Amino acid sequence: MSSTPQSVTSSQADSTSKASVKKGQPRAVWAVFFACIIAFMGLGLVDPILVTISEKLHATPSQTSLLFTSYNAVMAVAMLITGLVSSRLGIKWTLLTGIIIIAVFSLLGGLSNNIWALVGLRGGWGLGNALFVATALAAIVSLSNSGTAKAIILYEAAIGLGISVGPLLGGWLGAMSWRGPFLGVASLMVIAFIGLITLMPNAKPRNISQTKTSLKDPFKALKHRSLLVFGIAAALYNFGFFTLLAFAPFVMGLDEHGIGFVFLGWGILLAVTSVFMAPILQKRFGTVKSMCFMLTLFAVVLAVMGIWTSTQWVIIAAVIVAGALLGNNNTLITTAVMNSAPVERSTASAAYSFLRFIGGAIAPYFAGKLAEWYNSSVPFYVGAAFVLISVIFIALNQKHIKHVDNAEVGH
Repeated sequence: MSSTPQSVTSSQADSTSKASVKKGQPRAVWAVFFACIIAFMGLGLVDPILVTISEKLHATPSQTSLLFTSYNAVMAVAMLITGLVSSRLGIKWTLLTGIIIIAVFSLLGGLSNNIWALVGLRGGWGLGNALFVATALAAIVSLSNSGTAKAIILYEAAIGLGISVGPLLGGWLGAMSWRGPFLGVASLMVIAFIGLITLMPNAKPRNISQTKTSLKDPFKALKHRSLLVFGIAAALYNFGFFTLLAFAPFVMGLDEHGIGFVFLGWGILLAVTSVFMAPILQKRFGTVKSMCFMLTLFAVVLAVMGIWTSTQWVIIAAVIVAGALLGNNNTLITTAVMNSAPVERSTASAAYSFLRFIGGAIAPYFAGKLAEWYNSSVPFYVGAAFVLISVIFIALNQKHIKHVDNAEVGH
């Protein structure tokens, strides 16, 4: 039985009717797709310069990892207001507001001179990203004329392209100065702003949501056990994800260019698997089983990184291979969330993202502290344990989430 909300279904119908007679997605979808690529370049741009920032600003790895913690913590809380904002401003202007905030705070970050100012500014960046990310997913799914499953694949493809190209550009800019990637993000956001304001037509809020949402809506949505299960599982899984993203650069022993190329490989596999492999796994084995399998393999990869932390080629290979596992899982879990509960897609996305980014906020700082307290292997072991716990948690709640495999995701 499909869980597609009536307002989203009518929105898709409206968008389809306004699309050009040419085959393919409406122009608005491609405008958001392009902006997503630019926005997610920002995440990868910063990764190659974590070690450099630590050295230049005389900060410990755990202090430097707070760049991810403040970013994800603010994103988690801000996700709760994305529906409230977008239902009043409309999808287009919510996206543009997010882009402006990202541009301003990344520019200020590039001009800052100490780690604590940078940590605070990354929090502001997280606010902008929250407005953009949650709204972009809801916009692509709602405006697409090809169904939920293909729309989510398109969204994940944009993420993959942005994440894969970002580290390469970040390594190149970071080799000149650690400030380069921050200033680069600000410049890219200007391009994204121009693209959205010119390519995406104005749309009234009612085209996406029939009613204005409130701060209570995401919490009400979490009363649906299936959405709560996926949110908690994602928080546990993101502990491992951000342990790899935030701490792996410190044990690679590479310069900015080297780290950029490693995460380029990581991002390419993430993009390819999210678009081409995840739908095959979903169709053949089901969303939940495929998700659990990918998470289990990811836990194994993290454990391998813990065992051979001092072996450079193992760490590099493990990071790249992890990209394939993460790409599959991101598409699978996003699809599951969008079909888990009979609530507005923007509300479901906000509720789910609130929980998952809590895991992303705790993990980076905790990973750095574990390395300081014990050794560099422990963060990876702990990350692997959290990912395994997410698999166990999903298995224990199987009866509450099995319906997502029966959802009519194509409609």
